[in-house]
Amino acid sequence: MNDDRFRLDLADLADEVTPVDLRDRALRTSRRLGIQRAVATSAAALVLLAAATGTAFAIRPDGGAPAPAPAGPSLIATWPAVEVTPTPEPSASPPATTTSEPAATATIGRVFYGPAPDNSSATTARLRSWKPGGVPVDLLSVPRTSALANAAVSPDGERVAWVDRNANLWVADVNGSGRRKVRAGVEGDCWGPTWSPDSKRLALALVDPATPGASRRGVLNLASNTFTEVGKLIGCHPLWSANGKVFAFPDGSAGRVTMTAPDGAGQWSIPKLGGTARYDCFDVASLSPEGDRIALYRRGPDVPSGDVARELDANVVLDTRTGNEVGLPLGGRELRQAYFQADGRLVARVASGKGFALVLIDGDGRKVSEIAEPDVLKDMQILGVAG
Repeated sequence: MNDDRFRLDLADLADEVTPVDLRDRALRTSRRLGIQRAVATSAAALVLLAAATGTAFAIRPDGGAPAPAPAGPSLIATWPAVEVTPTPEPSASPPATTTSEPAATATIGRVFYGPAPDNSSATTARLRSWKPGGVPVDLLSVPRTSALANAAVSPDGERVAWVDRNANLWVADVNGSGRRKVRAGVEGDCWGPTWSPDSKRLALALVDPATPGASRRGVLNLASNTFTEVGKLIGCHPLWSANGKVFAFPDGSAGRVTMTAPDGAGQWSIPKLGGTARYDCFDVASLSPEGDRIALYRRGPDVPSGDVARELDANVVLDTRTGNEVGLPLGGRELRQAYFQADGRLVARVASGKGFALVLIDGDGRKVSEIAEPDVLKDMQILGVAG
């Protein structure tokens, strides 16, 4: 460990002299009640500004039935159902694909990892990255509660943003340099921070000191440190599509996932989730570049709703217009995490031996390649994929 890294680690530790057990706090209440207290529940028509395009989003937080298809954008899922076939041994050559880009040039980007939820008493956590074909790289350390609750890697893979236990927003380069406190009074348990596709802005919520439990949702420009309020929304853990045109988030206690359109036509909910449907969802992981597919954790009627804290597990990929499950060529293995790359390919994490493997799946739903993760990453969870 060099002197600079040692000093950074000491600084991180100083920030966490009095650790807060976020997991225990969240577990004291159900996810439904926690989300209801974490957000403002306005019933009026509200407007969400798409910071990536400057386009206004008309928001109708009524929690009602999904709107007819014409109310949303013309999103058509391109993945057909995939017939699951046995997965070849890792030494076997990847199957041929019909995409215009040869399979040999389709690769997994840089994968970023943080600590997995456990009973650790550590107050800080070191992030790591791994580019398949290389070796894992140690990155900066952040408060452990932040790593679990809100730490986010920018789409370009250059910076990390997180909110500490004192509601301070921090941004640093992934190697720990350039660390700076950007803003005070930032809510870190529910609404972001979420990076814009251009890695220049953050969707986040500022604590409203005048109204306990309330917050102001908006977009922070990191270059100017200016905050633009965009309205109060019911929900947590927002996702931003790579094209900047679609926004998705679990919309509160009903177990629905809300999609917003960039043309001001309003919002709609993904069918077959929440309300009287068989399944609920309170945790979303990744949205495809066009917003037509989403990776999330879908809970059945007998699965507890959990707590308000962020969870990055995913057990299904859905077509956002129909709510239908998208078949994945995983050889019968259980999906653990899933992240869309900016090129539209999906990186699926599955159990493999005593650890995990990453399966790259193209836009036609065909397996491109598979690679086992290094053992050092088996006790970590993926925070994102860049490049």
